[in-house]
Amino acid sequence: MRDLADTSRRSLGVTFREDGRAVVRLWAPTAKSVSLKLKHGTRSLLKQEHGFWELVTADMKPGDAYQFLLDEKLLPDPASLSQPDGVHGPSQAIDIADFGWTDTEWANPNLADYILYELHVGTFTDTGTFDAVITKLPHLKSLGITALEIMPVSQFPGDRNWGYDGVFPFAVHHCYGGARGLQRLVDACHRHGLAVVLDVVYNHVGPEGNYLREFGPYFTKKYNTPWGDAINFDDAGCDGVRYFFIENALMWLRDFHIDALRLDAVHAIRDFSPVHILEDIRRYTTSLICEAWRRHYLLVELDLNDTRFIHPARKGGYGMDGQWIDEFHHALRVTTGQARTGYYEDFDGVGHLAKAYRDAYVYDGQYSTHRQKYFGVKADGCAGEKFVVFSQNHDQVGNRMMGERTSTLVSFELLKVMAGAVLLSPYLPLLFMGEEYGETNPFLYFVHHGDAALIEAVRRGRRAEFASFQSEGEAPDPQAQETFLRSRLQWSLLENERHHVLFAFYQELIVLRKSHNALRYLNRTTLDATANEAGQTLLLHRWHGPQHVWCAMNFSELPQPFLIPEQGHLQKVLDSGDARWQGLAASPDVLLDGNFTLPSQSLVVYTARHD
Repeated sequence: MRDLADTSRRSLGVTFREDGRAVVRLWAPTAKSVSLKLKHGTRSLLKQEHGFWELVTADMKPGDAYQFLLDEKLLPDPASLSQPDGVHGPSQAIDIADFGWTDTEWANPNLADYILYELHVGTFTDTGTFDAVITKLPHLKSLGITALEIMPVSQFPGDRNWGYDGVFPFAVHHCYGGARGLQRLVDACHRHGLAVVLDVVYNHVGPEGNYLREFGPYFTKKYNTPWGDAINFDDAGCDGVRYFFIENALMWLRDFHIDALRLDAVHAIRDFSPVHILEDIRRYTTSLICEAWRRHYLLVELDLNDTRFIHPARKGGYGMDGQWIDEFHHALRVTTGQARTGYYEDFDGVGHLAKAYRDAYVYDGQYSTHRQKYFGVKADGCAGEKFVVFSQNHDQVGNRMMGERTSTLVSFELLKVMAGAVLLSPYLPLLFMGEEYGETNPFLYFVHHGDAALIEAVRRGRRAEFASFQSEGEAPDPQAQETFLRSRLQWSLLENERHHVLFAFYQELIVLRKSHNALRYLNRTTLDATANEAGQTLLLHRWHGPQHVWCAMNFSELPQPFLIPEQGHLQKVLDSGDARWQGLAASPDVLLDGNFTLPSQSLVVYTARHD
C-alpha cells in the first residue's frame, strides 16, 4: 500500500494530471475485474498491490459521469467527489485542484482564540446553500465570531438531513452547492477573517445508498454502534479502510482549505490496533501541516471523560487538539430548570456547574447513577482550549422531542445569564445558529429517505428515544418536509427590539472576552468558581497577571447577596440588569467593600487590578 507520507495530492477516486489525463484509483481487494464505465464506453482497470486497481486515461474529462463495473455489477465511486443525481446515481468527475483560491495570506488563529458558531447549511437560510451562507458572514463577523463550524456536508440521501447519514464521505452534497460551493464558502470565510471547522463522521456510514460494503471489508461484525455495524479499523482487511478515511481527512484540509475538523462521536469508533485510527489521522495531519505550512486542528465529540484522546502521543494520547464536553451543558441546563431525567439525572445544578468551571469534567472518578459505574479521570494539566462548551448545539436542541430552543424554555433574563456563563468561561465557547438573537423556531430532527421501511424505522426510533425522558405527545415526523421547513432560521427576528438587544448583548460579551486578558487567556490554574447551592448563585473568579475579573451569576428568582473578597475598588464592566439590556434592575457601578445584592436571574462582571 502506498505510503501516505506524501500528503500533497489526492490518491483515491478520480484525479486529473497536468497533462489532462485522468488517474482512476479504486480499492476493491476481492474483485476479480474492475472497469470504468463512461458515456462512450468502458475502460479496464489494472490490478495493483494490496487490492488497488488503477487506470490512466485521456478519455475522461472534468464533468463526465462515470460508474465502476465491479464483477459485472454497476456501482458509483466510493471516493466520488460529486453525486448530482443522488446517492444511487452515477458519480461525476471533478478536478478538485482547479479552484482559484484567494486566501494565500490567511493564517488560522490560535485555537485559544476560537469563538465557534455551529450551523446547518440547509436551515441557516431560506435557500439552504453555501452561497447563501456567504451573504450572512458580515453578520457573524459583527457578532465577533472567529470560527464557523459546519455540520456534515457529505452526500446523504434526499434533499434534507442533519448530515450524519452521509454515505459518500468525499462528495459534498449537491443541493448545498457541491464541492465548488464549499470551496467558495471557505475562501469567503477566510476573506472575512473567519476560520472554518467541518464536522466529519468516521464512526459509521448512513443506511441508504451505502455501497461501501460492495467494494471491500469496510465494516466489521466485531462491534456495533447505535447506527449499525462499526467501521472496520482493526479487523481483517482494515488497512484499506484506514487509508480511505485518512485520505478523507487530508482532502478536507488540503483541497478545501478547512482549518479544523470536528470528528463526530469518536467514543463510537472501535479500534484496538497498536496505533489507533485517531493517532494515524493526527500523524498525517501533522505531516500535511509541515508540508503545506498551514495550521490545522482536530477536535472531537467525546462522551468519555478520558484525557487519552486529547493528550499528545508523547504522553500516550491520541493527539486530538480538543473535545466537546457535554457535562458543562448538562450542569448549566439543570441549573436553569431542566428536569433531571435521562442523562440529566447525574447533575445537581449550580454545584456541578462550578465544578465544570474548575475541573472541566464534572465526573472525574465519581459514581455515575445514569451510567451505573464510576466514571471519568482528572483533567489536570489540560489547558482550557482543550475543551469546547455551549448552552445549546444541534444535538441538545434537535434531540429534544419538539426541538425547542433555549429561548422558548427560559426567561429573557436567564438567556443573558446563560450566554455569559458560556462566553466568560475558561474554555472555547460554541454558539448554535440563531442563539445570538434568540431564535424561536425549533431545530427538529429531519431526514429525506427513499426507502419506506427505513422511514418507518426512523420514526419508531425517535419515539423510543424519548422514553427515558418521559416526554408527552408525539415527535414530529422526521420525513415530513414541514419538519424541515419549521427548522429554518427567521432572520427577520433581528428587526424586533428584544431580539436585537440580545444580539447586542452577545456582541458585548464577546468584546469583553477578547479585550480582557483575564478572560482571553484560557489558563485553568488562574481560576476559582464558588457555588451557593441554597441561593442558586455562582461566583467565577479569573485572573491573568495583575488583572482580575469576577463574574457573579444569580440563577434564582430572588435577589441574592454576594461578597467579592477584594480589597479596593471593583469597577463594573457588564451588567445584564442594566436598562441598556432591557434588564429589571442594575447592580452598583463600583464596589468599595465587595458586598452587594445581585438581582434575580442576572449576571454582573467586575474588574480590578493588583499592581
